[in-house]
Amino acid sequence: MRFMILVKADKNSEAGVLPDEKLLTEMGKYNEELVKAGVMLAGEGLQPSSKGARVRFSGPKRTVVDGPFAETKDLIAGFWLFQVKSKEEAIEWVKRMPNPMPGESEIEIRQVFETEDFGAALTPELREAEERLRGQSGMKAR
Repeated sequence: MRFMILVKADKNSEAGVLPDEKLLTEMGKYNEELVKAGVMLAGEGLQPSSKGARVRFSGPKRTVVDGPFAETKDLIAGFWLFQVKSKEEAIEWVKRMPNPMPGESEIEIRQVFETEDFGAALTPELREAEERLRGQSGMKAR
């Protein structure tokens, strides 16, 4: 099972405040544990929303909205992608992580859809096309 671990943004991350050496060291050790355990598939911090954009869809119309975005509580400052056996295991790993923000922070854990989750809607032809694209992009088949 794969889980996306989402680090919620705060006023500091949105202001572009970078972690100090102590936190970077703690996170490096934590990431090393994740890698050694075969849990971490990916993980990165994200630039503030002021450097981002959103694309809004309305039927065939596309509208681009440049950041920053007002609702900090709805923004993501970073992420990990974990490969674990259960949601409970993902929770246990998250509980071990250093607090990524000064003061309070919130981490969201969301399961990633796997190919088999789509059932009959993912026809053999669509499944084959998905596997071909994953092979071309270097992503592992799920």
